[in-house]
Amino acid sequence: MDRTTILCALTALLTGCGARNHLVVGSKNFTEQLILGEIIAQHIEARTHQPVERKLDLGGTLLAHQALLAKDIDMYPEYTGTAFTNVLKRSGVTDPAVVLEQVRAEYSSGFHLDWLNPLGFDNSFAMTIRGEDARARHLQTLSDAAADPMGFTLGAGYEFLTRPDAYGALNRAYSIKWIGPPKSMDLGLLYQALEQKQVSMAAANTTDGLLNKLDVTVLKDDKHVFPPYQACIVVRQEALAAYPNLRAILSELSGKISDTQMRKMNYAVDAEHRPARDVAKEFLVGARLL
Repeated sequence: MDRTTILCALTALLTGCGARNHLVVGSKNFTEQLILGEIIAQHIEARTHQPVERKLDLGGTLLAHQALLAKDIDMYPEYTGTAFTNVLKRSGVTDPAVVLEQVRAEYSSGFHLDWLNPLGFDNSFAMTIRGEDARARHLQTLSDAAADPMGFTLGAGYEFLTRPDAYGALNRAYSIKWIGPPKSMDLGLLYQALEQKQVSMAAANTTDGLLNKLDVTVLKDDKHVFPPYQACIVVRQEALAAYPNLRAILSELSGKISDTQMRKMNYAVDAEHRPARDVAKEFLVGARLL
């Protein structure tokens, strides 16, 4: 065993061999998360003048959460309702403040993770149909859809179909007639499938950029089945302790992103095919944070 290996082994006993001395920002694997990951990383770099490692496009909720627990990343953007139902396995609460409070408390005590104040927007599920169908069949709410005898073919992402707060909750509250099994697909293909009539309902999201551009109708969740999904930054407490200014830096993003702004940024990436890093930089400049 050479001298370097011995030193590394000794260091590992104290701090872990190869322990990093920089921050790592993660994200899940869809457009909005990539944009938010870039916003967070670029904002930290601008304030600290230190490079930030990006581990974006990690996958779904549980993969991102595990990466945080394993210290592979130091923070990532998450949604209160997603954490409440999928990680903590809670249900039955729809008050945004109560959900945030419970998520904060349980993440802190159970995982040593902190939830910062919301970024300013809520990204809930948007059960979307073609505008022509909404007009012809007089559909405005999910209860209207449940009462429609024609039924629907559903297109959705994998997470929507497997999460308890999503497809399961929808079916428990609304007896919608499904014509065949749901079609699982990439989120980026949902609107194309809807337009091409491969599906007649899509499980989209309320901050999708295409909602303002296409002739579609989002059916109102009139029974308030879906919990609130306020976007926040979740950070390892250990990282906050190691970087004393980090909390203040990240808190500058709280309340800065509206639903409209997020929808616009998503559209810029999804429809205009602009790089997420450029869209993120443009937002930070416009918000006078860069």
